[in-house]
Amino acid sequence: MLVIPAIDLKDGQCVRLRQGRMDDSTVFSDDPLEQAARWVEKGARRLHIVDLNGAFAGTPVNGEIVAAIARQFPDLPIQIGGGIRNLEAARFYIDAGVSYLIIGTQAVKDPEFVQAACAEFPGKIIVGLDAVDGKVATEGWADVSELDVIDVVRRFTGMGVVAIVYTDISRDGMMQGVNIDATVELAEQSSIPIIASGGIAKLADIVDLKAACKTTTGAGIIGVITGRAIYDNKLDLAEAQTYCDSGDQA
Repeated sequence: MLVIPAIDLKDGQCVRLRQGRMDDSTVFSDDPLEQAARWVEKGARRLHIVDLNGAFAGTPVNGEIVAAIARQFPDLPIQIGGGIRNLEAARFYIDAGVSYLIIGTQAVKDPEFVQAACAEFPGKIIVGLDAVDGKVATEGWADVSELDVIDVVRRFTGMGVVAIVYTDISRDGMMQGVNIDATVELAEQSSIPIIASGGIAKLADIVDLKAACKTTTGAGIIGVITGRAIYDNKLDLAEAQTYCDSGDQA
């Protein structure tokens, strides 16, 4: 299981939101490239980058920063989400050297776009699903639908989607631990691997999630995204990844 550090971009800075609210953000760095370098030094094997402005605007806003990070670390897989709602935006990131594209709002509104993106960029497409009480939210988490997460995931079976990033908005940035029950349930029902997101506060949360992974019968949980915990030094990225690699008890 990969432990994936998050870099959330807002107005050119690295921030963390609470429950997806743009008006409740904490700035952790005004130099995203320096922040990326810090996580690379800590042993990150993948970066999770979100263009928060892009998620609300519906088009990439901080794309040049993402491209600069990809140039600086050409061998590091990067997954980017936020504002990818057409093939032009997708192509910009692929040409910049980004490894994976996370399609969120547009995946919910237009599943055929996901199919087209998978055909155009095979092996590169991740679907990002953000939920409140099991219901999918879109538009940078601003709108909550009546769509059930599991039902939405089933739409993408067989398209070539390589992973689902599942975020429980109620836990995101709140340091209350990941929603293990909901994440495991989704993993059991999905034929697409799951990357868990939202709420990781300490190593014990990853221990619990990894233990729960052993009981899943579906595609499984292949990664966990962490943000505020590593920025606040509540979780050591290198220690967490070493635990996931070894399987030793913490």
